[in-house]
Amino acid sequence: MEDMQHQVMGYDRTATMFAPDGHILQVEYAEKTVRLGSASIGIVCKDGVVIVSDRRTRDKLVIGESANKIYEVDEHIMATASGIISDARVLIEKARVISQQHRVTYDSEPNTESIVKEIADIKQQFTQYGGGRPFGVALMVAGFNSKPELFTTDVTGNYLEYHANAIGENDEKLKEKLREKYNENLTLNEGMKLALSIFKETLKEDFNISRFDICIIDKNKKMKRFIERDLEAYK
Repeated sequence: MEDMQHQVMGYDRTATMFAPDGHILQVEYAEKTVRLGSASIGIVCKDGVVIVSDRRTRDKLVIGESANKIYEVDEHIMATASGIISDARVLIEKARVISQQHRVTYDSEPNTESIVKEIADIKQQFTQYGGGRPFGVALMVAGFNSKPELFTTDVTGNYLEYHANAIGENDEKLKEKLREKYNENLTLNEGMKLALSIFKETLKEDFNISRFDICIIDKNKKMKRFIERDLEAYK
């Protein structure tokens, strides 16, 4: 009833208007959009960081690689998203530009958190100024500078660093299983197996190894993507 009253009053017409209870309704709607998106799990391991993303594509006419959910930002930084993927594409392109500008300016690799902060700042601006809407996307960014790192930015422009995290559909269930099973001594191989086993528990009969996009960044600071034939052992 309270939500209906807010809408009647028009508090959800713009991202710059607070409802009387202190909420920005456009931002909350965008957060719901994120939870409609396909899920991803990120895990920091002792020898690197891994992201496992559900592409959720089942159309046999679609070439699977064209629907990959994990993107290279720099050779040592990768990102995945949940929500409106076209929104994510714009932010990831911006992150790539920021990364290359850093390399040209300082002749060194960019820090993962500095890239995340720049993107989070852009997301925050679209919750504050008129003429636009919030980005309907959560970004999970993994990188390896002096150590493996995993960050997640939400719709509001906040970001946090994680040992392991999940975004997208059923994110709370996925995170609960991560809390139960994660430990800091996991290898990359074990981290991949853990993420896939959690997806298997959650998806049940819908689980199929071909629907997942999996990438790692190891101590060599290089992103590696696993294709379907590499994943036979993880079924």
